[in-house]
Amino acid sequence: MEEAEELCRATSKEDIASEAADLLYFALTKCTAAGVSLEDIERNLDLKSLKVKRRKGDAKGPWAAKVGLTTPAAPDTKKEEPAPSAPAQEKSSRIEMKRIVTASTPANVVKEALKRPSQKSNEAIIGLVRPIIQDVRDNGDEAVLKYTHKFEKATSLKSPVIHAPFPAELMQLSAETKDAIDISFENIRRFHSAQQEEKPLQLETMPGVVCGRVSRPIERVGLYIPGGTAVLPSTALMLGVPAMVAGCKKIVFASPPRSDGSISPEIVYVAHKVGAESIVLAGGAQAVAAMAYGTQSISKVDKILGPGNQFVTAAKMMVSNDTSAGVSIDMPAGPSEVLVIADKHANPAFVASDLLSQAEHGVDSQVILIAVDLSEDQLRAIEDELDKQANALPRVDIVKGSIEHSVTFVVKDIDEAMALSNEYAPEHLILQVQNAEEVVSKVQNAGSVFIGQWTPESVGDYSAGVNHSLRKLTLMFPQTIFFL
Repeated sequence: MEEAEELCRATSKEDIASEAADLLYFALTKCTAAGVSLEDIERNLDLKSLKVKRRKGDAKGPWAAKVGLTTPAAPDTKKEEPAPSAPAQEKSSRIEMKRIVTASTPANVVKEALKRPSQKSNEAIIGLVRPIIQDVRDNGDEAVLKYTHKFEKATSLKSPVIHAPFPAELMQLSAETKDAIDISFENIRRFHSAQQEEKPLQLETMPGVVCGRVSRPIERVGLYIPGGTAVLPSTALMLGVPAMVAGCKKIVFASPPRSDGSISPEIVYVAHKVGAESIVLAGGAQAVAAMAYGTQSISKVDKILGPGNQFVTAAKMMVSNDTSAGVSIDMPAGPSEVLVIADKHANPAFVASDLLSQAEHGVDSQVILIAVDLSEDQLRAIEDELDKQANALPRVDIVKGSIEHSVTFVVKDIDEAMALSNEYAPEHLILQVQNAEEVVSKVQNAGSVFIGQWTPESVGDYSAGVNHSLRKLTLMFPQTIFFL
């Protein structure tokens, strides 16, 4: 409080810089004491940057009274800045996507609205990641543990890895959860086994010239399973089962531990089922570096796969560009996205659910609805469902951030809808239209396609058997996924 007051009183550029530095220092000591990281602060700033309305910047009532400030009388306040009407306040609190009617909107505006949200510059992230990677490369286990203690607060950990066979007490799950994982495991195993080549390709391209292609499993793979805001056994399955089916000799999982040093039992159970050699108890750049270079107790791998935050993505790109590491990656993973095409036969509740399935992934996620010749009442029914379902989610604040840069396009027919979809090339495409199977032939660009109203995106991402990592696994199995 003292430093804030000194900053308020400072006038010159030099004094303001000095007092601001003092204030930031003490603010960060408060954060450190409470276990708040810079990433936590940045995430809150990202959420706040999406808010449209803020107060004027005047002191809040209790603080104003404490320092002897008075608030202008109500009549004067109204003259200077009219208060928003009740309908405007109601509208600002509603979770609602922007709507664009293509027939009355210039083509360049439609094209601009189809763009994905711009991502932050990678330079600052690289600057933070580079010393972590170098530290892990130089100091091995000691460095990995240091960063796990720092970022995950798991100060009780004495080793950065657990090796198979995994103790039974680390896999204490309910019968229902085990059954769900077992069903998903078997569906994924069957689907990916069917993609294996039965025999090598061999072709005589001209007399005496024979070309061929054979598939070999990657010998050692490192599979990154994100932690943080949600437990993701689905990602462990989507990465681990294909590695098992492909015949990879060494499978290494990596996932950030909880603050008490434990790991999600669901992830341990999946690691056990796919025959993983070990689980690295670390997240972020330190986990990527440990798998890329190897440490005293963590195995070096040949390829690192799996999604993660911007630090994980930056670290994967850095180690893959280091020729001395001898490691490749799947691809830099971007934010999640879904595009739903709905006509008048679509169930509004189903449409809203599919949109929200990706909107809750992160504030940088984007969802697109293409409404085919829907009336105002039909559009409003979907919007009402979206608002109702979103407000019932525990991650509603994240949804609000995602919906801020999400769009509904109202088009005249299915041909226009498919043209927009193919231009956008969505990660997930959902066809909630009549005779959806007949529309599949019009799909040119999409990661995975979900056909019909009884094909929810969440089932495909978890249990049906197809892979939600999509093109990230192309060096194990070529992926062109259609799910019916």
